[in-house]
Amino acid sequence: MLNRRQVFGNLCKGAAVVTAAAATASLPGIAFAQHATISADMIERSLKVAPKMLLPLKKRIKRKELRHRKDLRIVAPSIDIHAINFEFGSDRIPREQRWKVREIARAMRRMLRREPYEVFLIEGHTDAVGSYYSNQLLSERRAASLKRLLVRRFRVNPYALETAGFGEEQLLVPTPYEEWRNRRVTLRRVTDFITG
Repeated sequence: MLNRRQVFGNLCKGAAVVTAAAATASLPGIAFAQHATISADMIERSLKVAPKMLLPLKKRIKRKELRHRKDLRIVAPSIDIHAINFEFGSDRIPREQRWKVREIARAMRRMLRREPYEVFLIEGHTDAVGSYYSNQLLSERRAASLKRLLVRRFRVNPYALETAGFGEEQLLVPTPYEEWRNRRVTLRRVTDFITG
């Protein structure tokens, strides 16, 4: 009997590995590559885009339900931040990459000055190496790590930030092996989908 890693590996054999450009082209929002120059203006423009679907007030959900509503998350304005490259098995944001978090914080603070009730979801992701359970915990810690840095170091209002971990559920590059592009965080503006 094959385990899930063997099955996944067999599915990937013979298929072309998805390049970063092709993978991000199908995602909503934008993606920042590992060595990309990012700015608060770019981040703000991406997050201010109207969602791809409008949700009537009576169908809006509570913040904690976002984890289970992929249909809403995928249509929210977003950025995939591969530029924050987590080391294998780590949730620590390297010191030399904190300037990128500063740009994210600048964009968020500007948006919150105009609209104090904005809500952002920080999603943590992992690659497919390791157990499903350990990857789930690691992804939650990655999301929490970014939130902690945004709040403590860059003074973003904690009430504006929700976190969720998705482990290896949403691989950007479908491979059972180590892949830095899968070790990422995604930031979504979800204000239009939640109740106060």
